[in-house]
Amino acid sequence: MALLSILHHPDPRLRRKAALVTRFDDALRALIEDLFETMYAAPGTGLAANQVGMSMRLAVMDCSETRSQRIVMINPEIISSDERREMEEGCLSVPDIFDKVQRYNRLHLRALNEFGEPFEVCAFGLMAQCIQHEIDHLDGKLYIDYLSPLKRERIKKKLLKREAA
Repeated sequence: MALLSILHHPDPRLRRKAALVTRFDDALRALIEDLFETMYAAPGTGLAANQVGMSMRLAVMDCSETRSQRIVMINPEIISSDERREMEEGCLSVPDIFDKVQRYNRLHLRALNEFGEPFEVCAFGLMAQCIQHEIDHLDGKLYIDYLSPLKRERIKKKLLKREAA
């Protein structure tokens, strides 16, 4: 297993829509383990493959306090959602910056696991928020895209200044 480098905004690779996963092999499962190791070390609750430069529709999550409820989402899709509410959000690709965004509090997800087997889950609260956040990454979106243009520009300048230091 290996710790991977997490890309930071405004890296253009974060804006690319990820490709569907079609091969379910040992290399994919090794990448999944690396994603979990990187996410836990960061520390975070979710990590999409394109956040580490891999353009594939794969994300991992663990919203539990005990770090014992690992979820692998491959080619995920939200099939229903309801009850929007404002939630505070942050991102490993936009480090140390948090703001409130509108997210669905409940959703129904369909995805594949690391063996290519389909599964569905009904999620609410933090888990629903994390699923939406990671799917946004796979679509080339960041949570800051839901903020005003002025806030986004301030965040970008702050991150560029931090990177230059």
